[in-house]
Parts: sequence; C-alpha cells; structure tokens
Amino acid sequence: MLDINLLRRELDGVVAQLQRRKNPQPFLDVPRFDALEAERKQIQTATEQLQAQRNAASKQIGQMKAKGEDTTALMAEVSRIPGQLKTGAERLEALQAELQGMLMSLPNLPQADVPDGADETANAELRRWGTPRAFDFTPRDHVDVGGALGLDFETGALLSGSRFTFMRGPAARLHRALAQFMLDLHTTEHGYTECYTPYIVNREVLEGTGQLPKFKEDMFWVYRGSVAEGAAGGSVAEGEGGAAAPQTEQYLISTSEIPLTNSVRERILDAAALPIRLTAHSPCFRSEAGSAGRDTRGMIRQHQFDKVEMVQIVQPEHSEAALEQMVGHAEAVLRKLELPYRVITLCAGDMGFCATKTYDLEVWLPAQDTYREISSCSNCGAFQARRMQTRMRPIVNGQPGKTEFVHTLNGSGVAVGRALVAVLENHQQADGSVRIPAALRPYLGGLEFLRP
Repeated sequence: MLDINLLRRELDGVVAQLQRRKNPQPFLDVPRFDALEAERKQIQTATEQLQAQRNAASKQIGQMKAKGEDTTALMAEVSRIPGQLKTGAERLEALQAELQGMLMSLPNLPQADVPDGADETANAELRRWGTPRAFDFTPRDHVDVGGALGLDFETGALLSGSRFTFMRGPAARLHRALAQFMLDLHTTEHGYTECYTPYIVNREVLEGTGQLPKFKEDMFWVYRGSVAEGAAGGSVAEGEGGAAAPQTEQYLISTSEIPLTNSVRERILDAAALPIRLTAHSPCFRSEAGSAGRDTRGMIRQHQFDKVEMVQIVQPEHSEAALEQMVGHAEAVLRKLELPYRVITLCAGDMGFCATKTYDLEVWLPAQDTYREISSCSNCGAFQARRMQTRMRPIVNGQPGKTEFVHTLNGSGVAVGRALVAVLENHQQADGSVRIPAALRPYLGGLEFLRP
C-alpha cells in the first residue's frame, strides 16, 4: 500500500508513475480523491474549531457562574456541540474508509530504473546462461517424455478436472527430488531458514501481501461454518446443538510467499535481526482466471502446482542489493540443474501489483523452442509492510531510533513443476530415458537416468 501522505504531497507525481504502469491510468479516481481530501480537511478543521469553542465556552461558563450570571443560553449552545462532533466523527470515519479502499486498489510505483512499456514486449533481457542443446533427434515435449515415466494428465483430469496432474513412479520421485534439492541449496548455501506453512489463510493475510482485494477471482476460497447462499452447493455447516456456525472467510494460498511474508505482520523488528530469509516448499492453488485457452497442454499452467519460495525481510537501504542476491539464488538452482536460461527485467506495465522492480528467469524449453518463466523475483519496498504494519527499529548513535517500515522481497526458488518440465525436455534421450543432472542424483539414490 502506498503512503497516503505521498499522495497528499505529490499527487501529480504519483499519477505520473501510475501512468508508467498503464496509460491512461485506471487505478486512481483523482477527482474523487481530491473531493474526499477536501471534505476530510474541512471536517477536521471544523472539529478543531468546535473543540476550541467548547473549551472556551466551558471556561466562560465557569467564570459566569462565579459572578452569579445567567449561563442558560451559553449552556444551551454548548450542549449542541457533542452532537455536531459526533456527526463529524461519523462522516470522517466513512471518508477514511473510502480513502483506505482507494489506497488498497493502487499498485506499487515502479523504480526509476524499471524500463517503460505496456506489456512483455518491452521487457529487457539482461543476460543468458548456457547454450540450448543441439539434439540429434527431434525433441519431444514433457507430456510425451513424461508419460512413460508416470506423468498422468488423464487421471488428474478424472479426479479434479482440467489443469490438474497425477504423478506416479519415476515422475513423482523426480518431482520430490527437485523440491528437496532446492530446499537444501537455499538453506545450506544461501542462508534461508526452512519453514512449513499453513496452506489455508485468513482474508487479512492476503490483504497484507496484496492478493486481496484486487485479485480475489484468482484465488480458491473456502468457508468454515455457515456457507454463503449458493456457495458449496448451498450447504450449511452446523455447530454444536445444530446451530449454524459463524462463517470464516479463508483462502488456499497461491504461493507460500503469503504466509512467509505475513509471519512478521503487526510486529516491530529489531534492526539487528535483519535480514530475515525464509524458504518453504508448498503446493500453490490458482484459479488461472482469464487464462482460458493458454497452455492447455501439460504442466505449464496448472490450478495446483508446487513451488519452493524465497522471502527476505530487510532494512530499506538494503533491498536493492537483496533483490540482486535473490536472483542469484534462483539462478544457482538452474545452473546446478544444467538448464539454459535468461534473466529479464520486467517493464513497468508487466510487473505484478506489489512490485517496485521485478526480474524474471526464463528457462529454455526445446519442445517449444523458446524460453518460459520459471522464477520471478520482486522487490516490494515498503508496500506490503505498510499493509501488514511491519516495522523495524533502527539504532541511531547507539540509541533506538524512530520505527520505519521494513522492505519485503519474494522470489521463486524455483517452480517445481516447471523445473520438472525443463529437466524432462532438456535432458531427454533418444531412447526415452532422461539423464539426471549430477546435483540431483543424491536425491534419487544415485541414479544417472530415469528410464520408462
């Protein structure tokens, strides 16, 4: 969430930065914001005047009583002030709620060095690593390679519908090995603390990391207690004695960034405790709203997929360096898996809602003859911290200083399913087997090849 004081001081500048994301900018109703702010100032001024009037009148009443003068008219005037103050307070509360809603709908502002552009065509390639393999046979895609290794899309669809996958045997084992390898790399070499998180979280947690309210349709949501009419077949969960239990709005996580980042919500952290580096392997659940017809074959775009996530909580002055470091941590995964990739800087129009700067890592997929995203690493600045109310207390000249919001970063380290796809396609052999990269072999009992 942006600082409302920034909008009050530099509204034109904020609008100009929002236009870098999309022009004309659809995020902020400027006339409405101006009207709300003008009314807020008027009410606050009127409130201060009423309070001063009440204080002065109370003092005057005391003086008049001491002189034996009639205070009836003045007391009648003062008696109307509490009602006027109450009316003003109620209206001010409504104004603040509307302003808060406007703030919650605004995306983060792009850093100055983020490229301008409206969509992915304006993204800037920074570097490449590895050379795509020259096959002496026509490479098959992961659906064909993986089918003989236990990658089963038909059973996934039978159980849960489209965009779900069932794995057995070698495919399931490879999937597990990839996640274990990534966790070990990040914890033993990159300094992250491994975590296990809930997969269901409360509404305010998603508000903290920016998924709500804007992206509710991208989430899978669940209900505990009584169910809203029409939801879940209209059933009602009953509590003790048959009474309908209160409804709790909760959601399946779309990434473990959500619980990892929120693990420090509503806290004041000691500067000495930073940086905090957290990692977790979890399933991720996404409705993929708006993606109908895209990547319908295989595992590229699923409703349920696994990911190893990296999160850092840092002092504000360290967040830019932390982002570069985090990208390096994701790159290390791909290098050890011997997968060619490239690093992309996203343009302002292609960045996620919370990001002030984002790098994408795209892995080479020979069957598609192109690079596809496998990791996205973002610096969110104070945007999420302000929503979560997470601050740090710096030490200034040996003394505790004024608290300030921390900066948060997140990145895929990396998507397990897409890593599985990349390993199957890049390391496939003509006989249908798949060569296992050396770094992954200890997690597969020393196997050098997975064979049908």
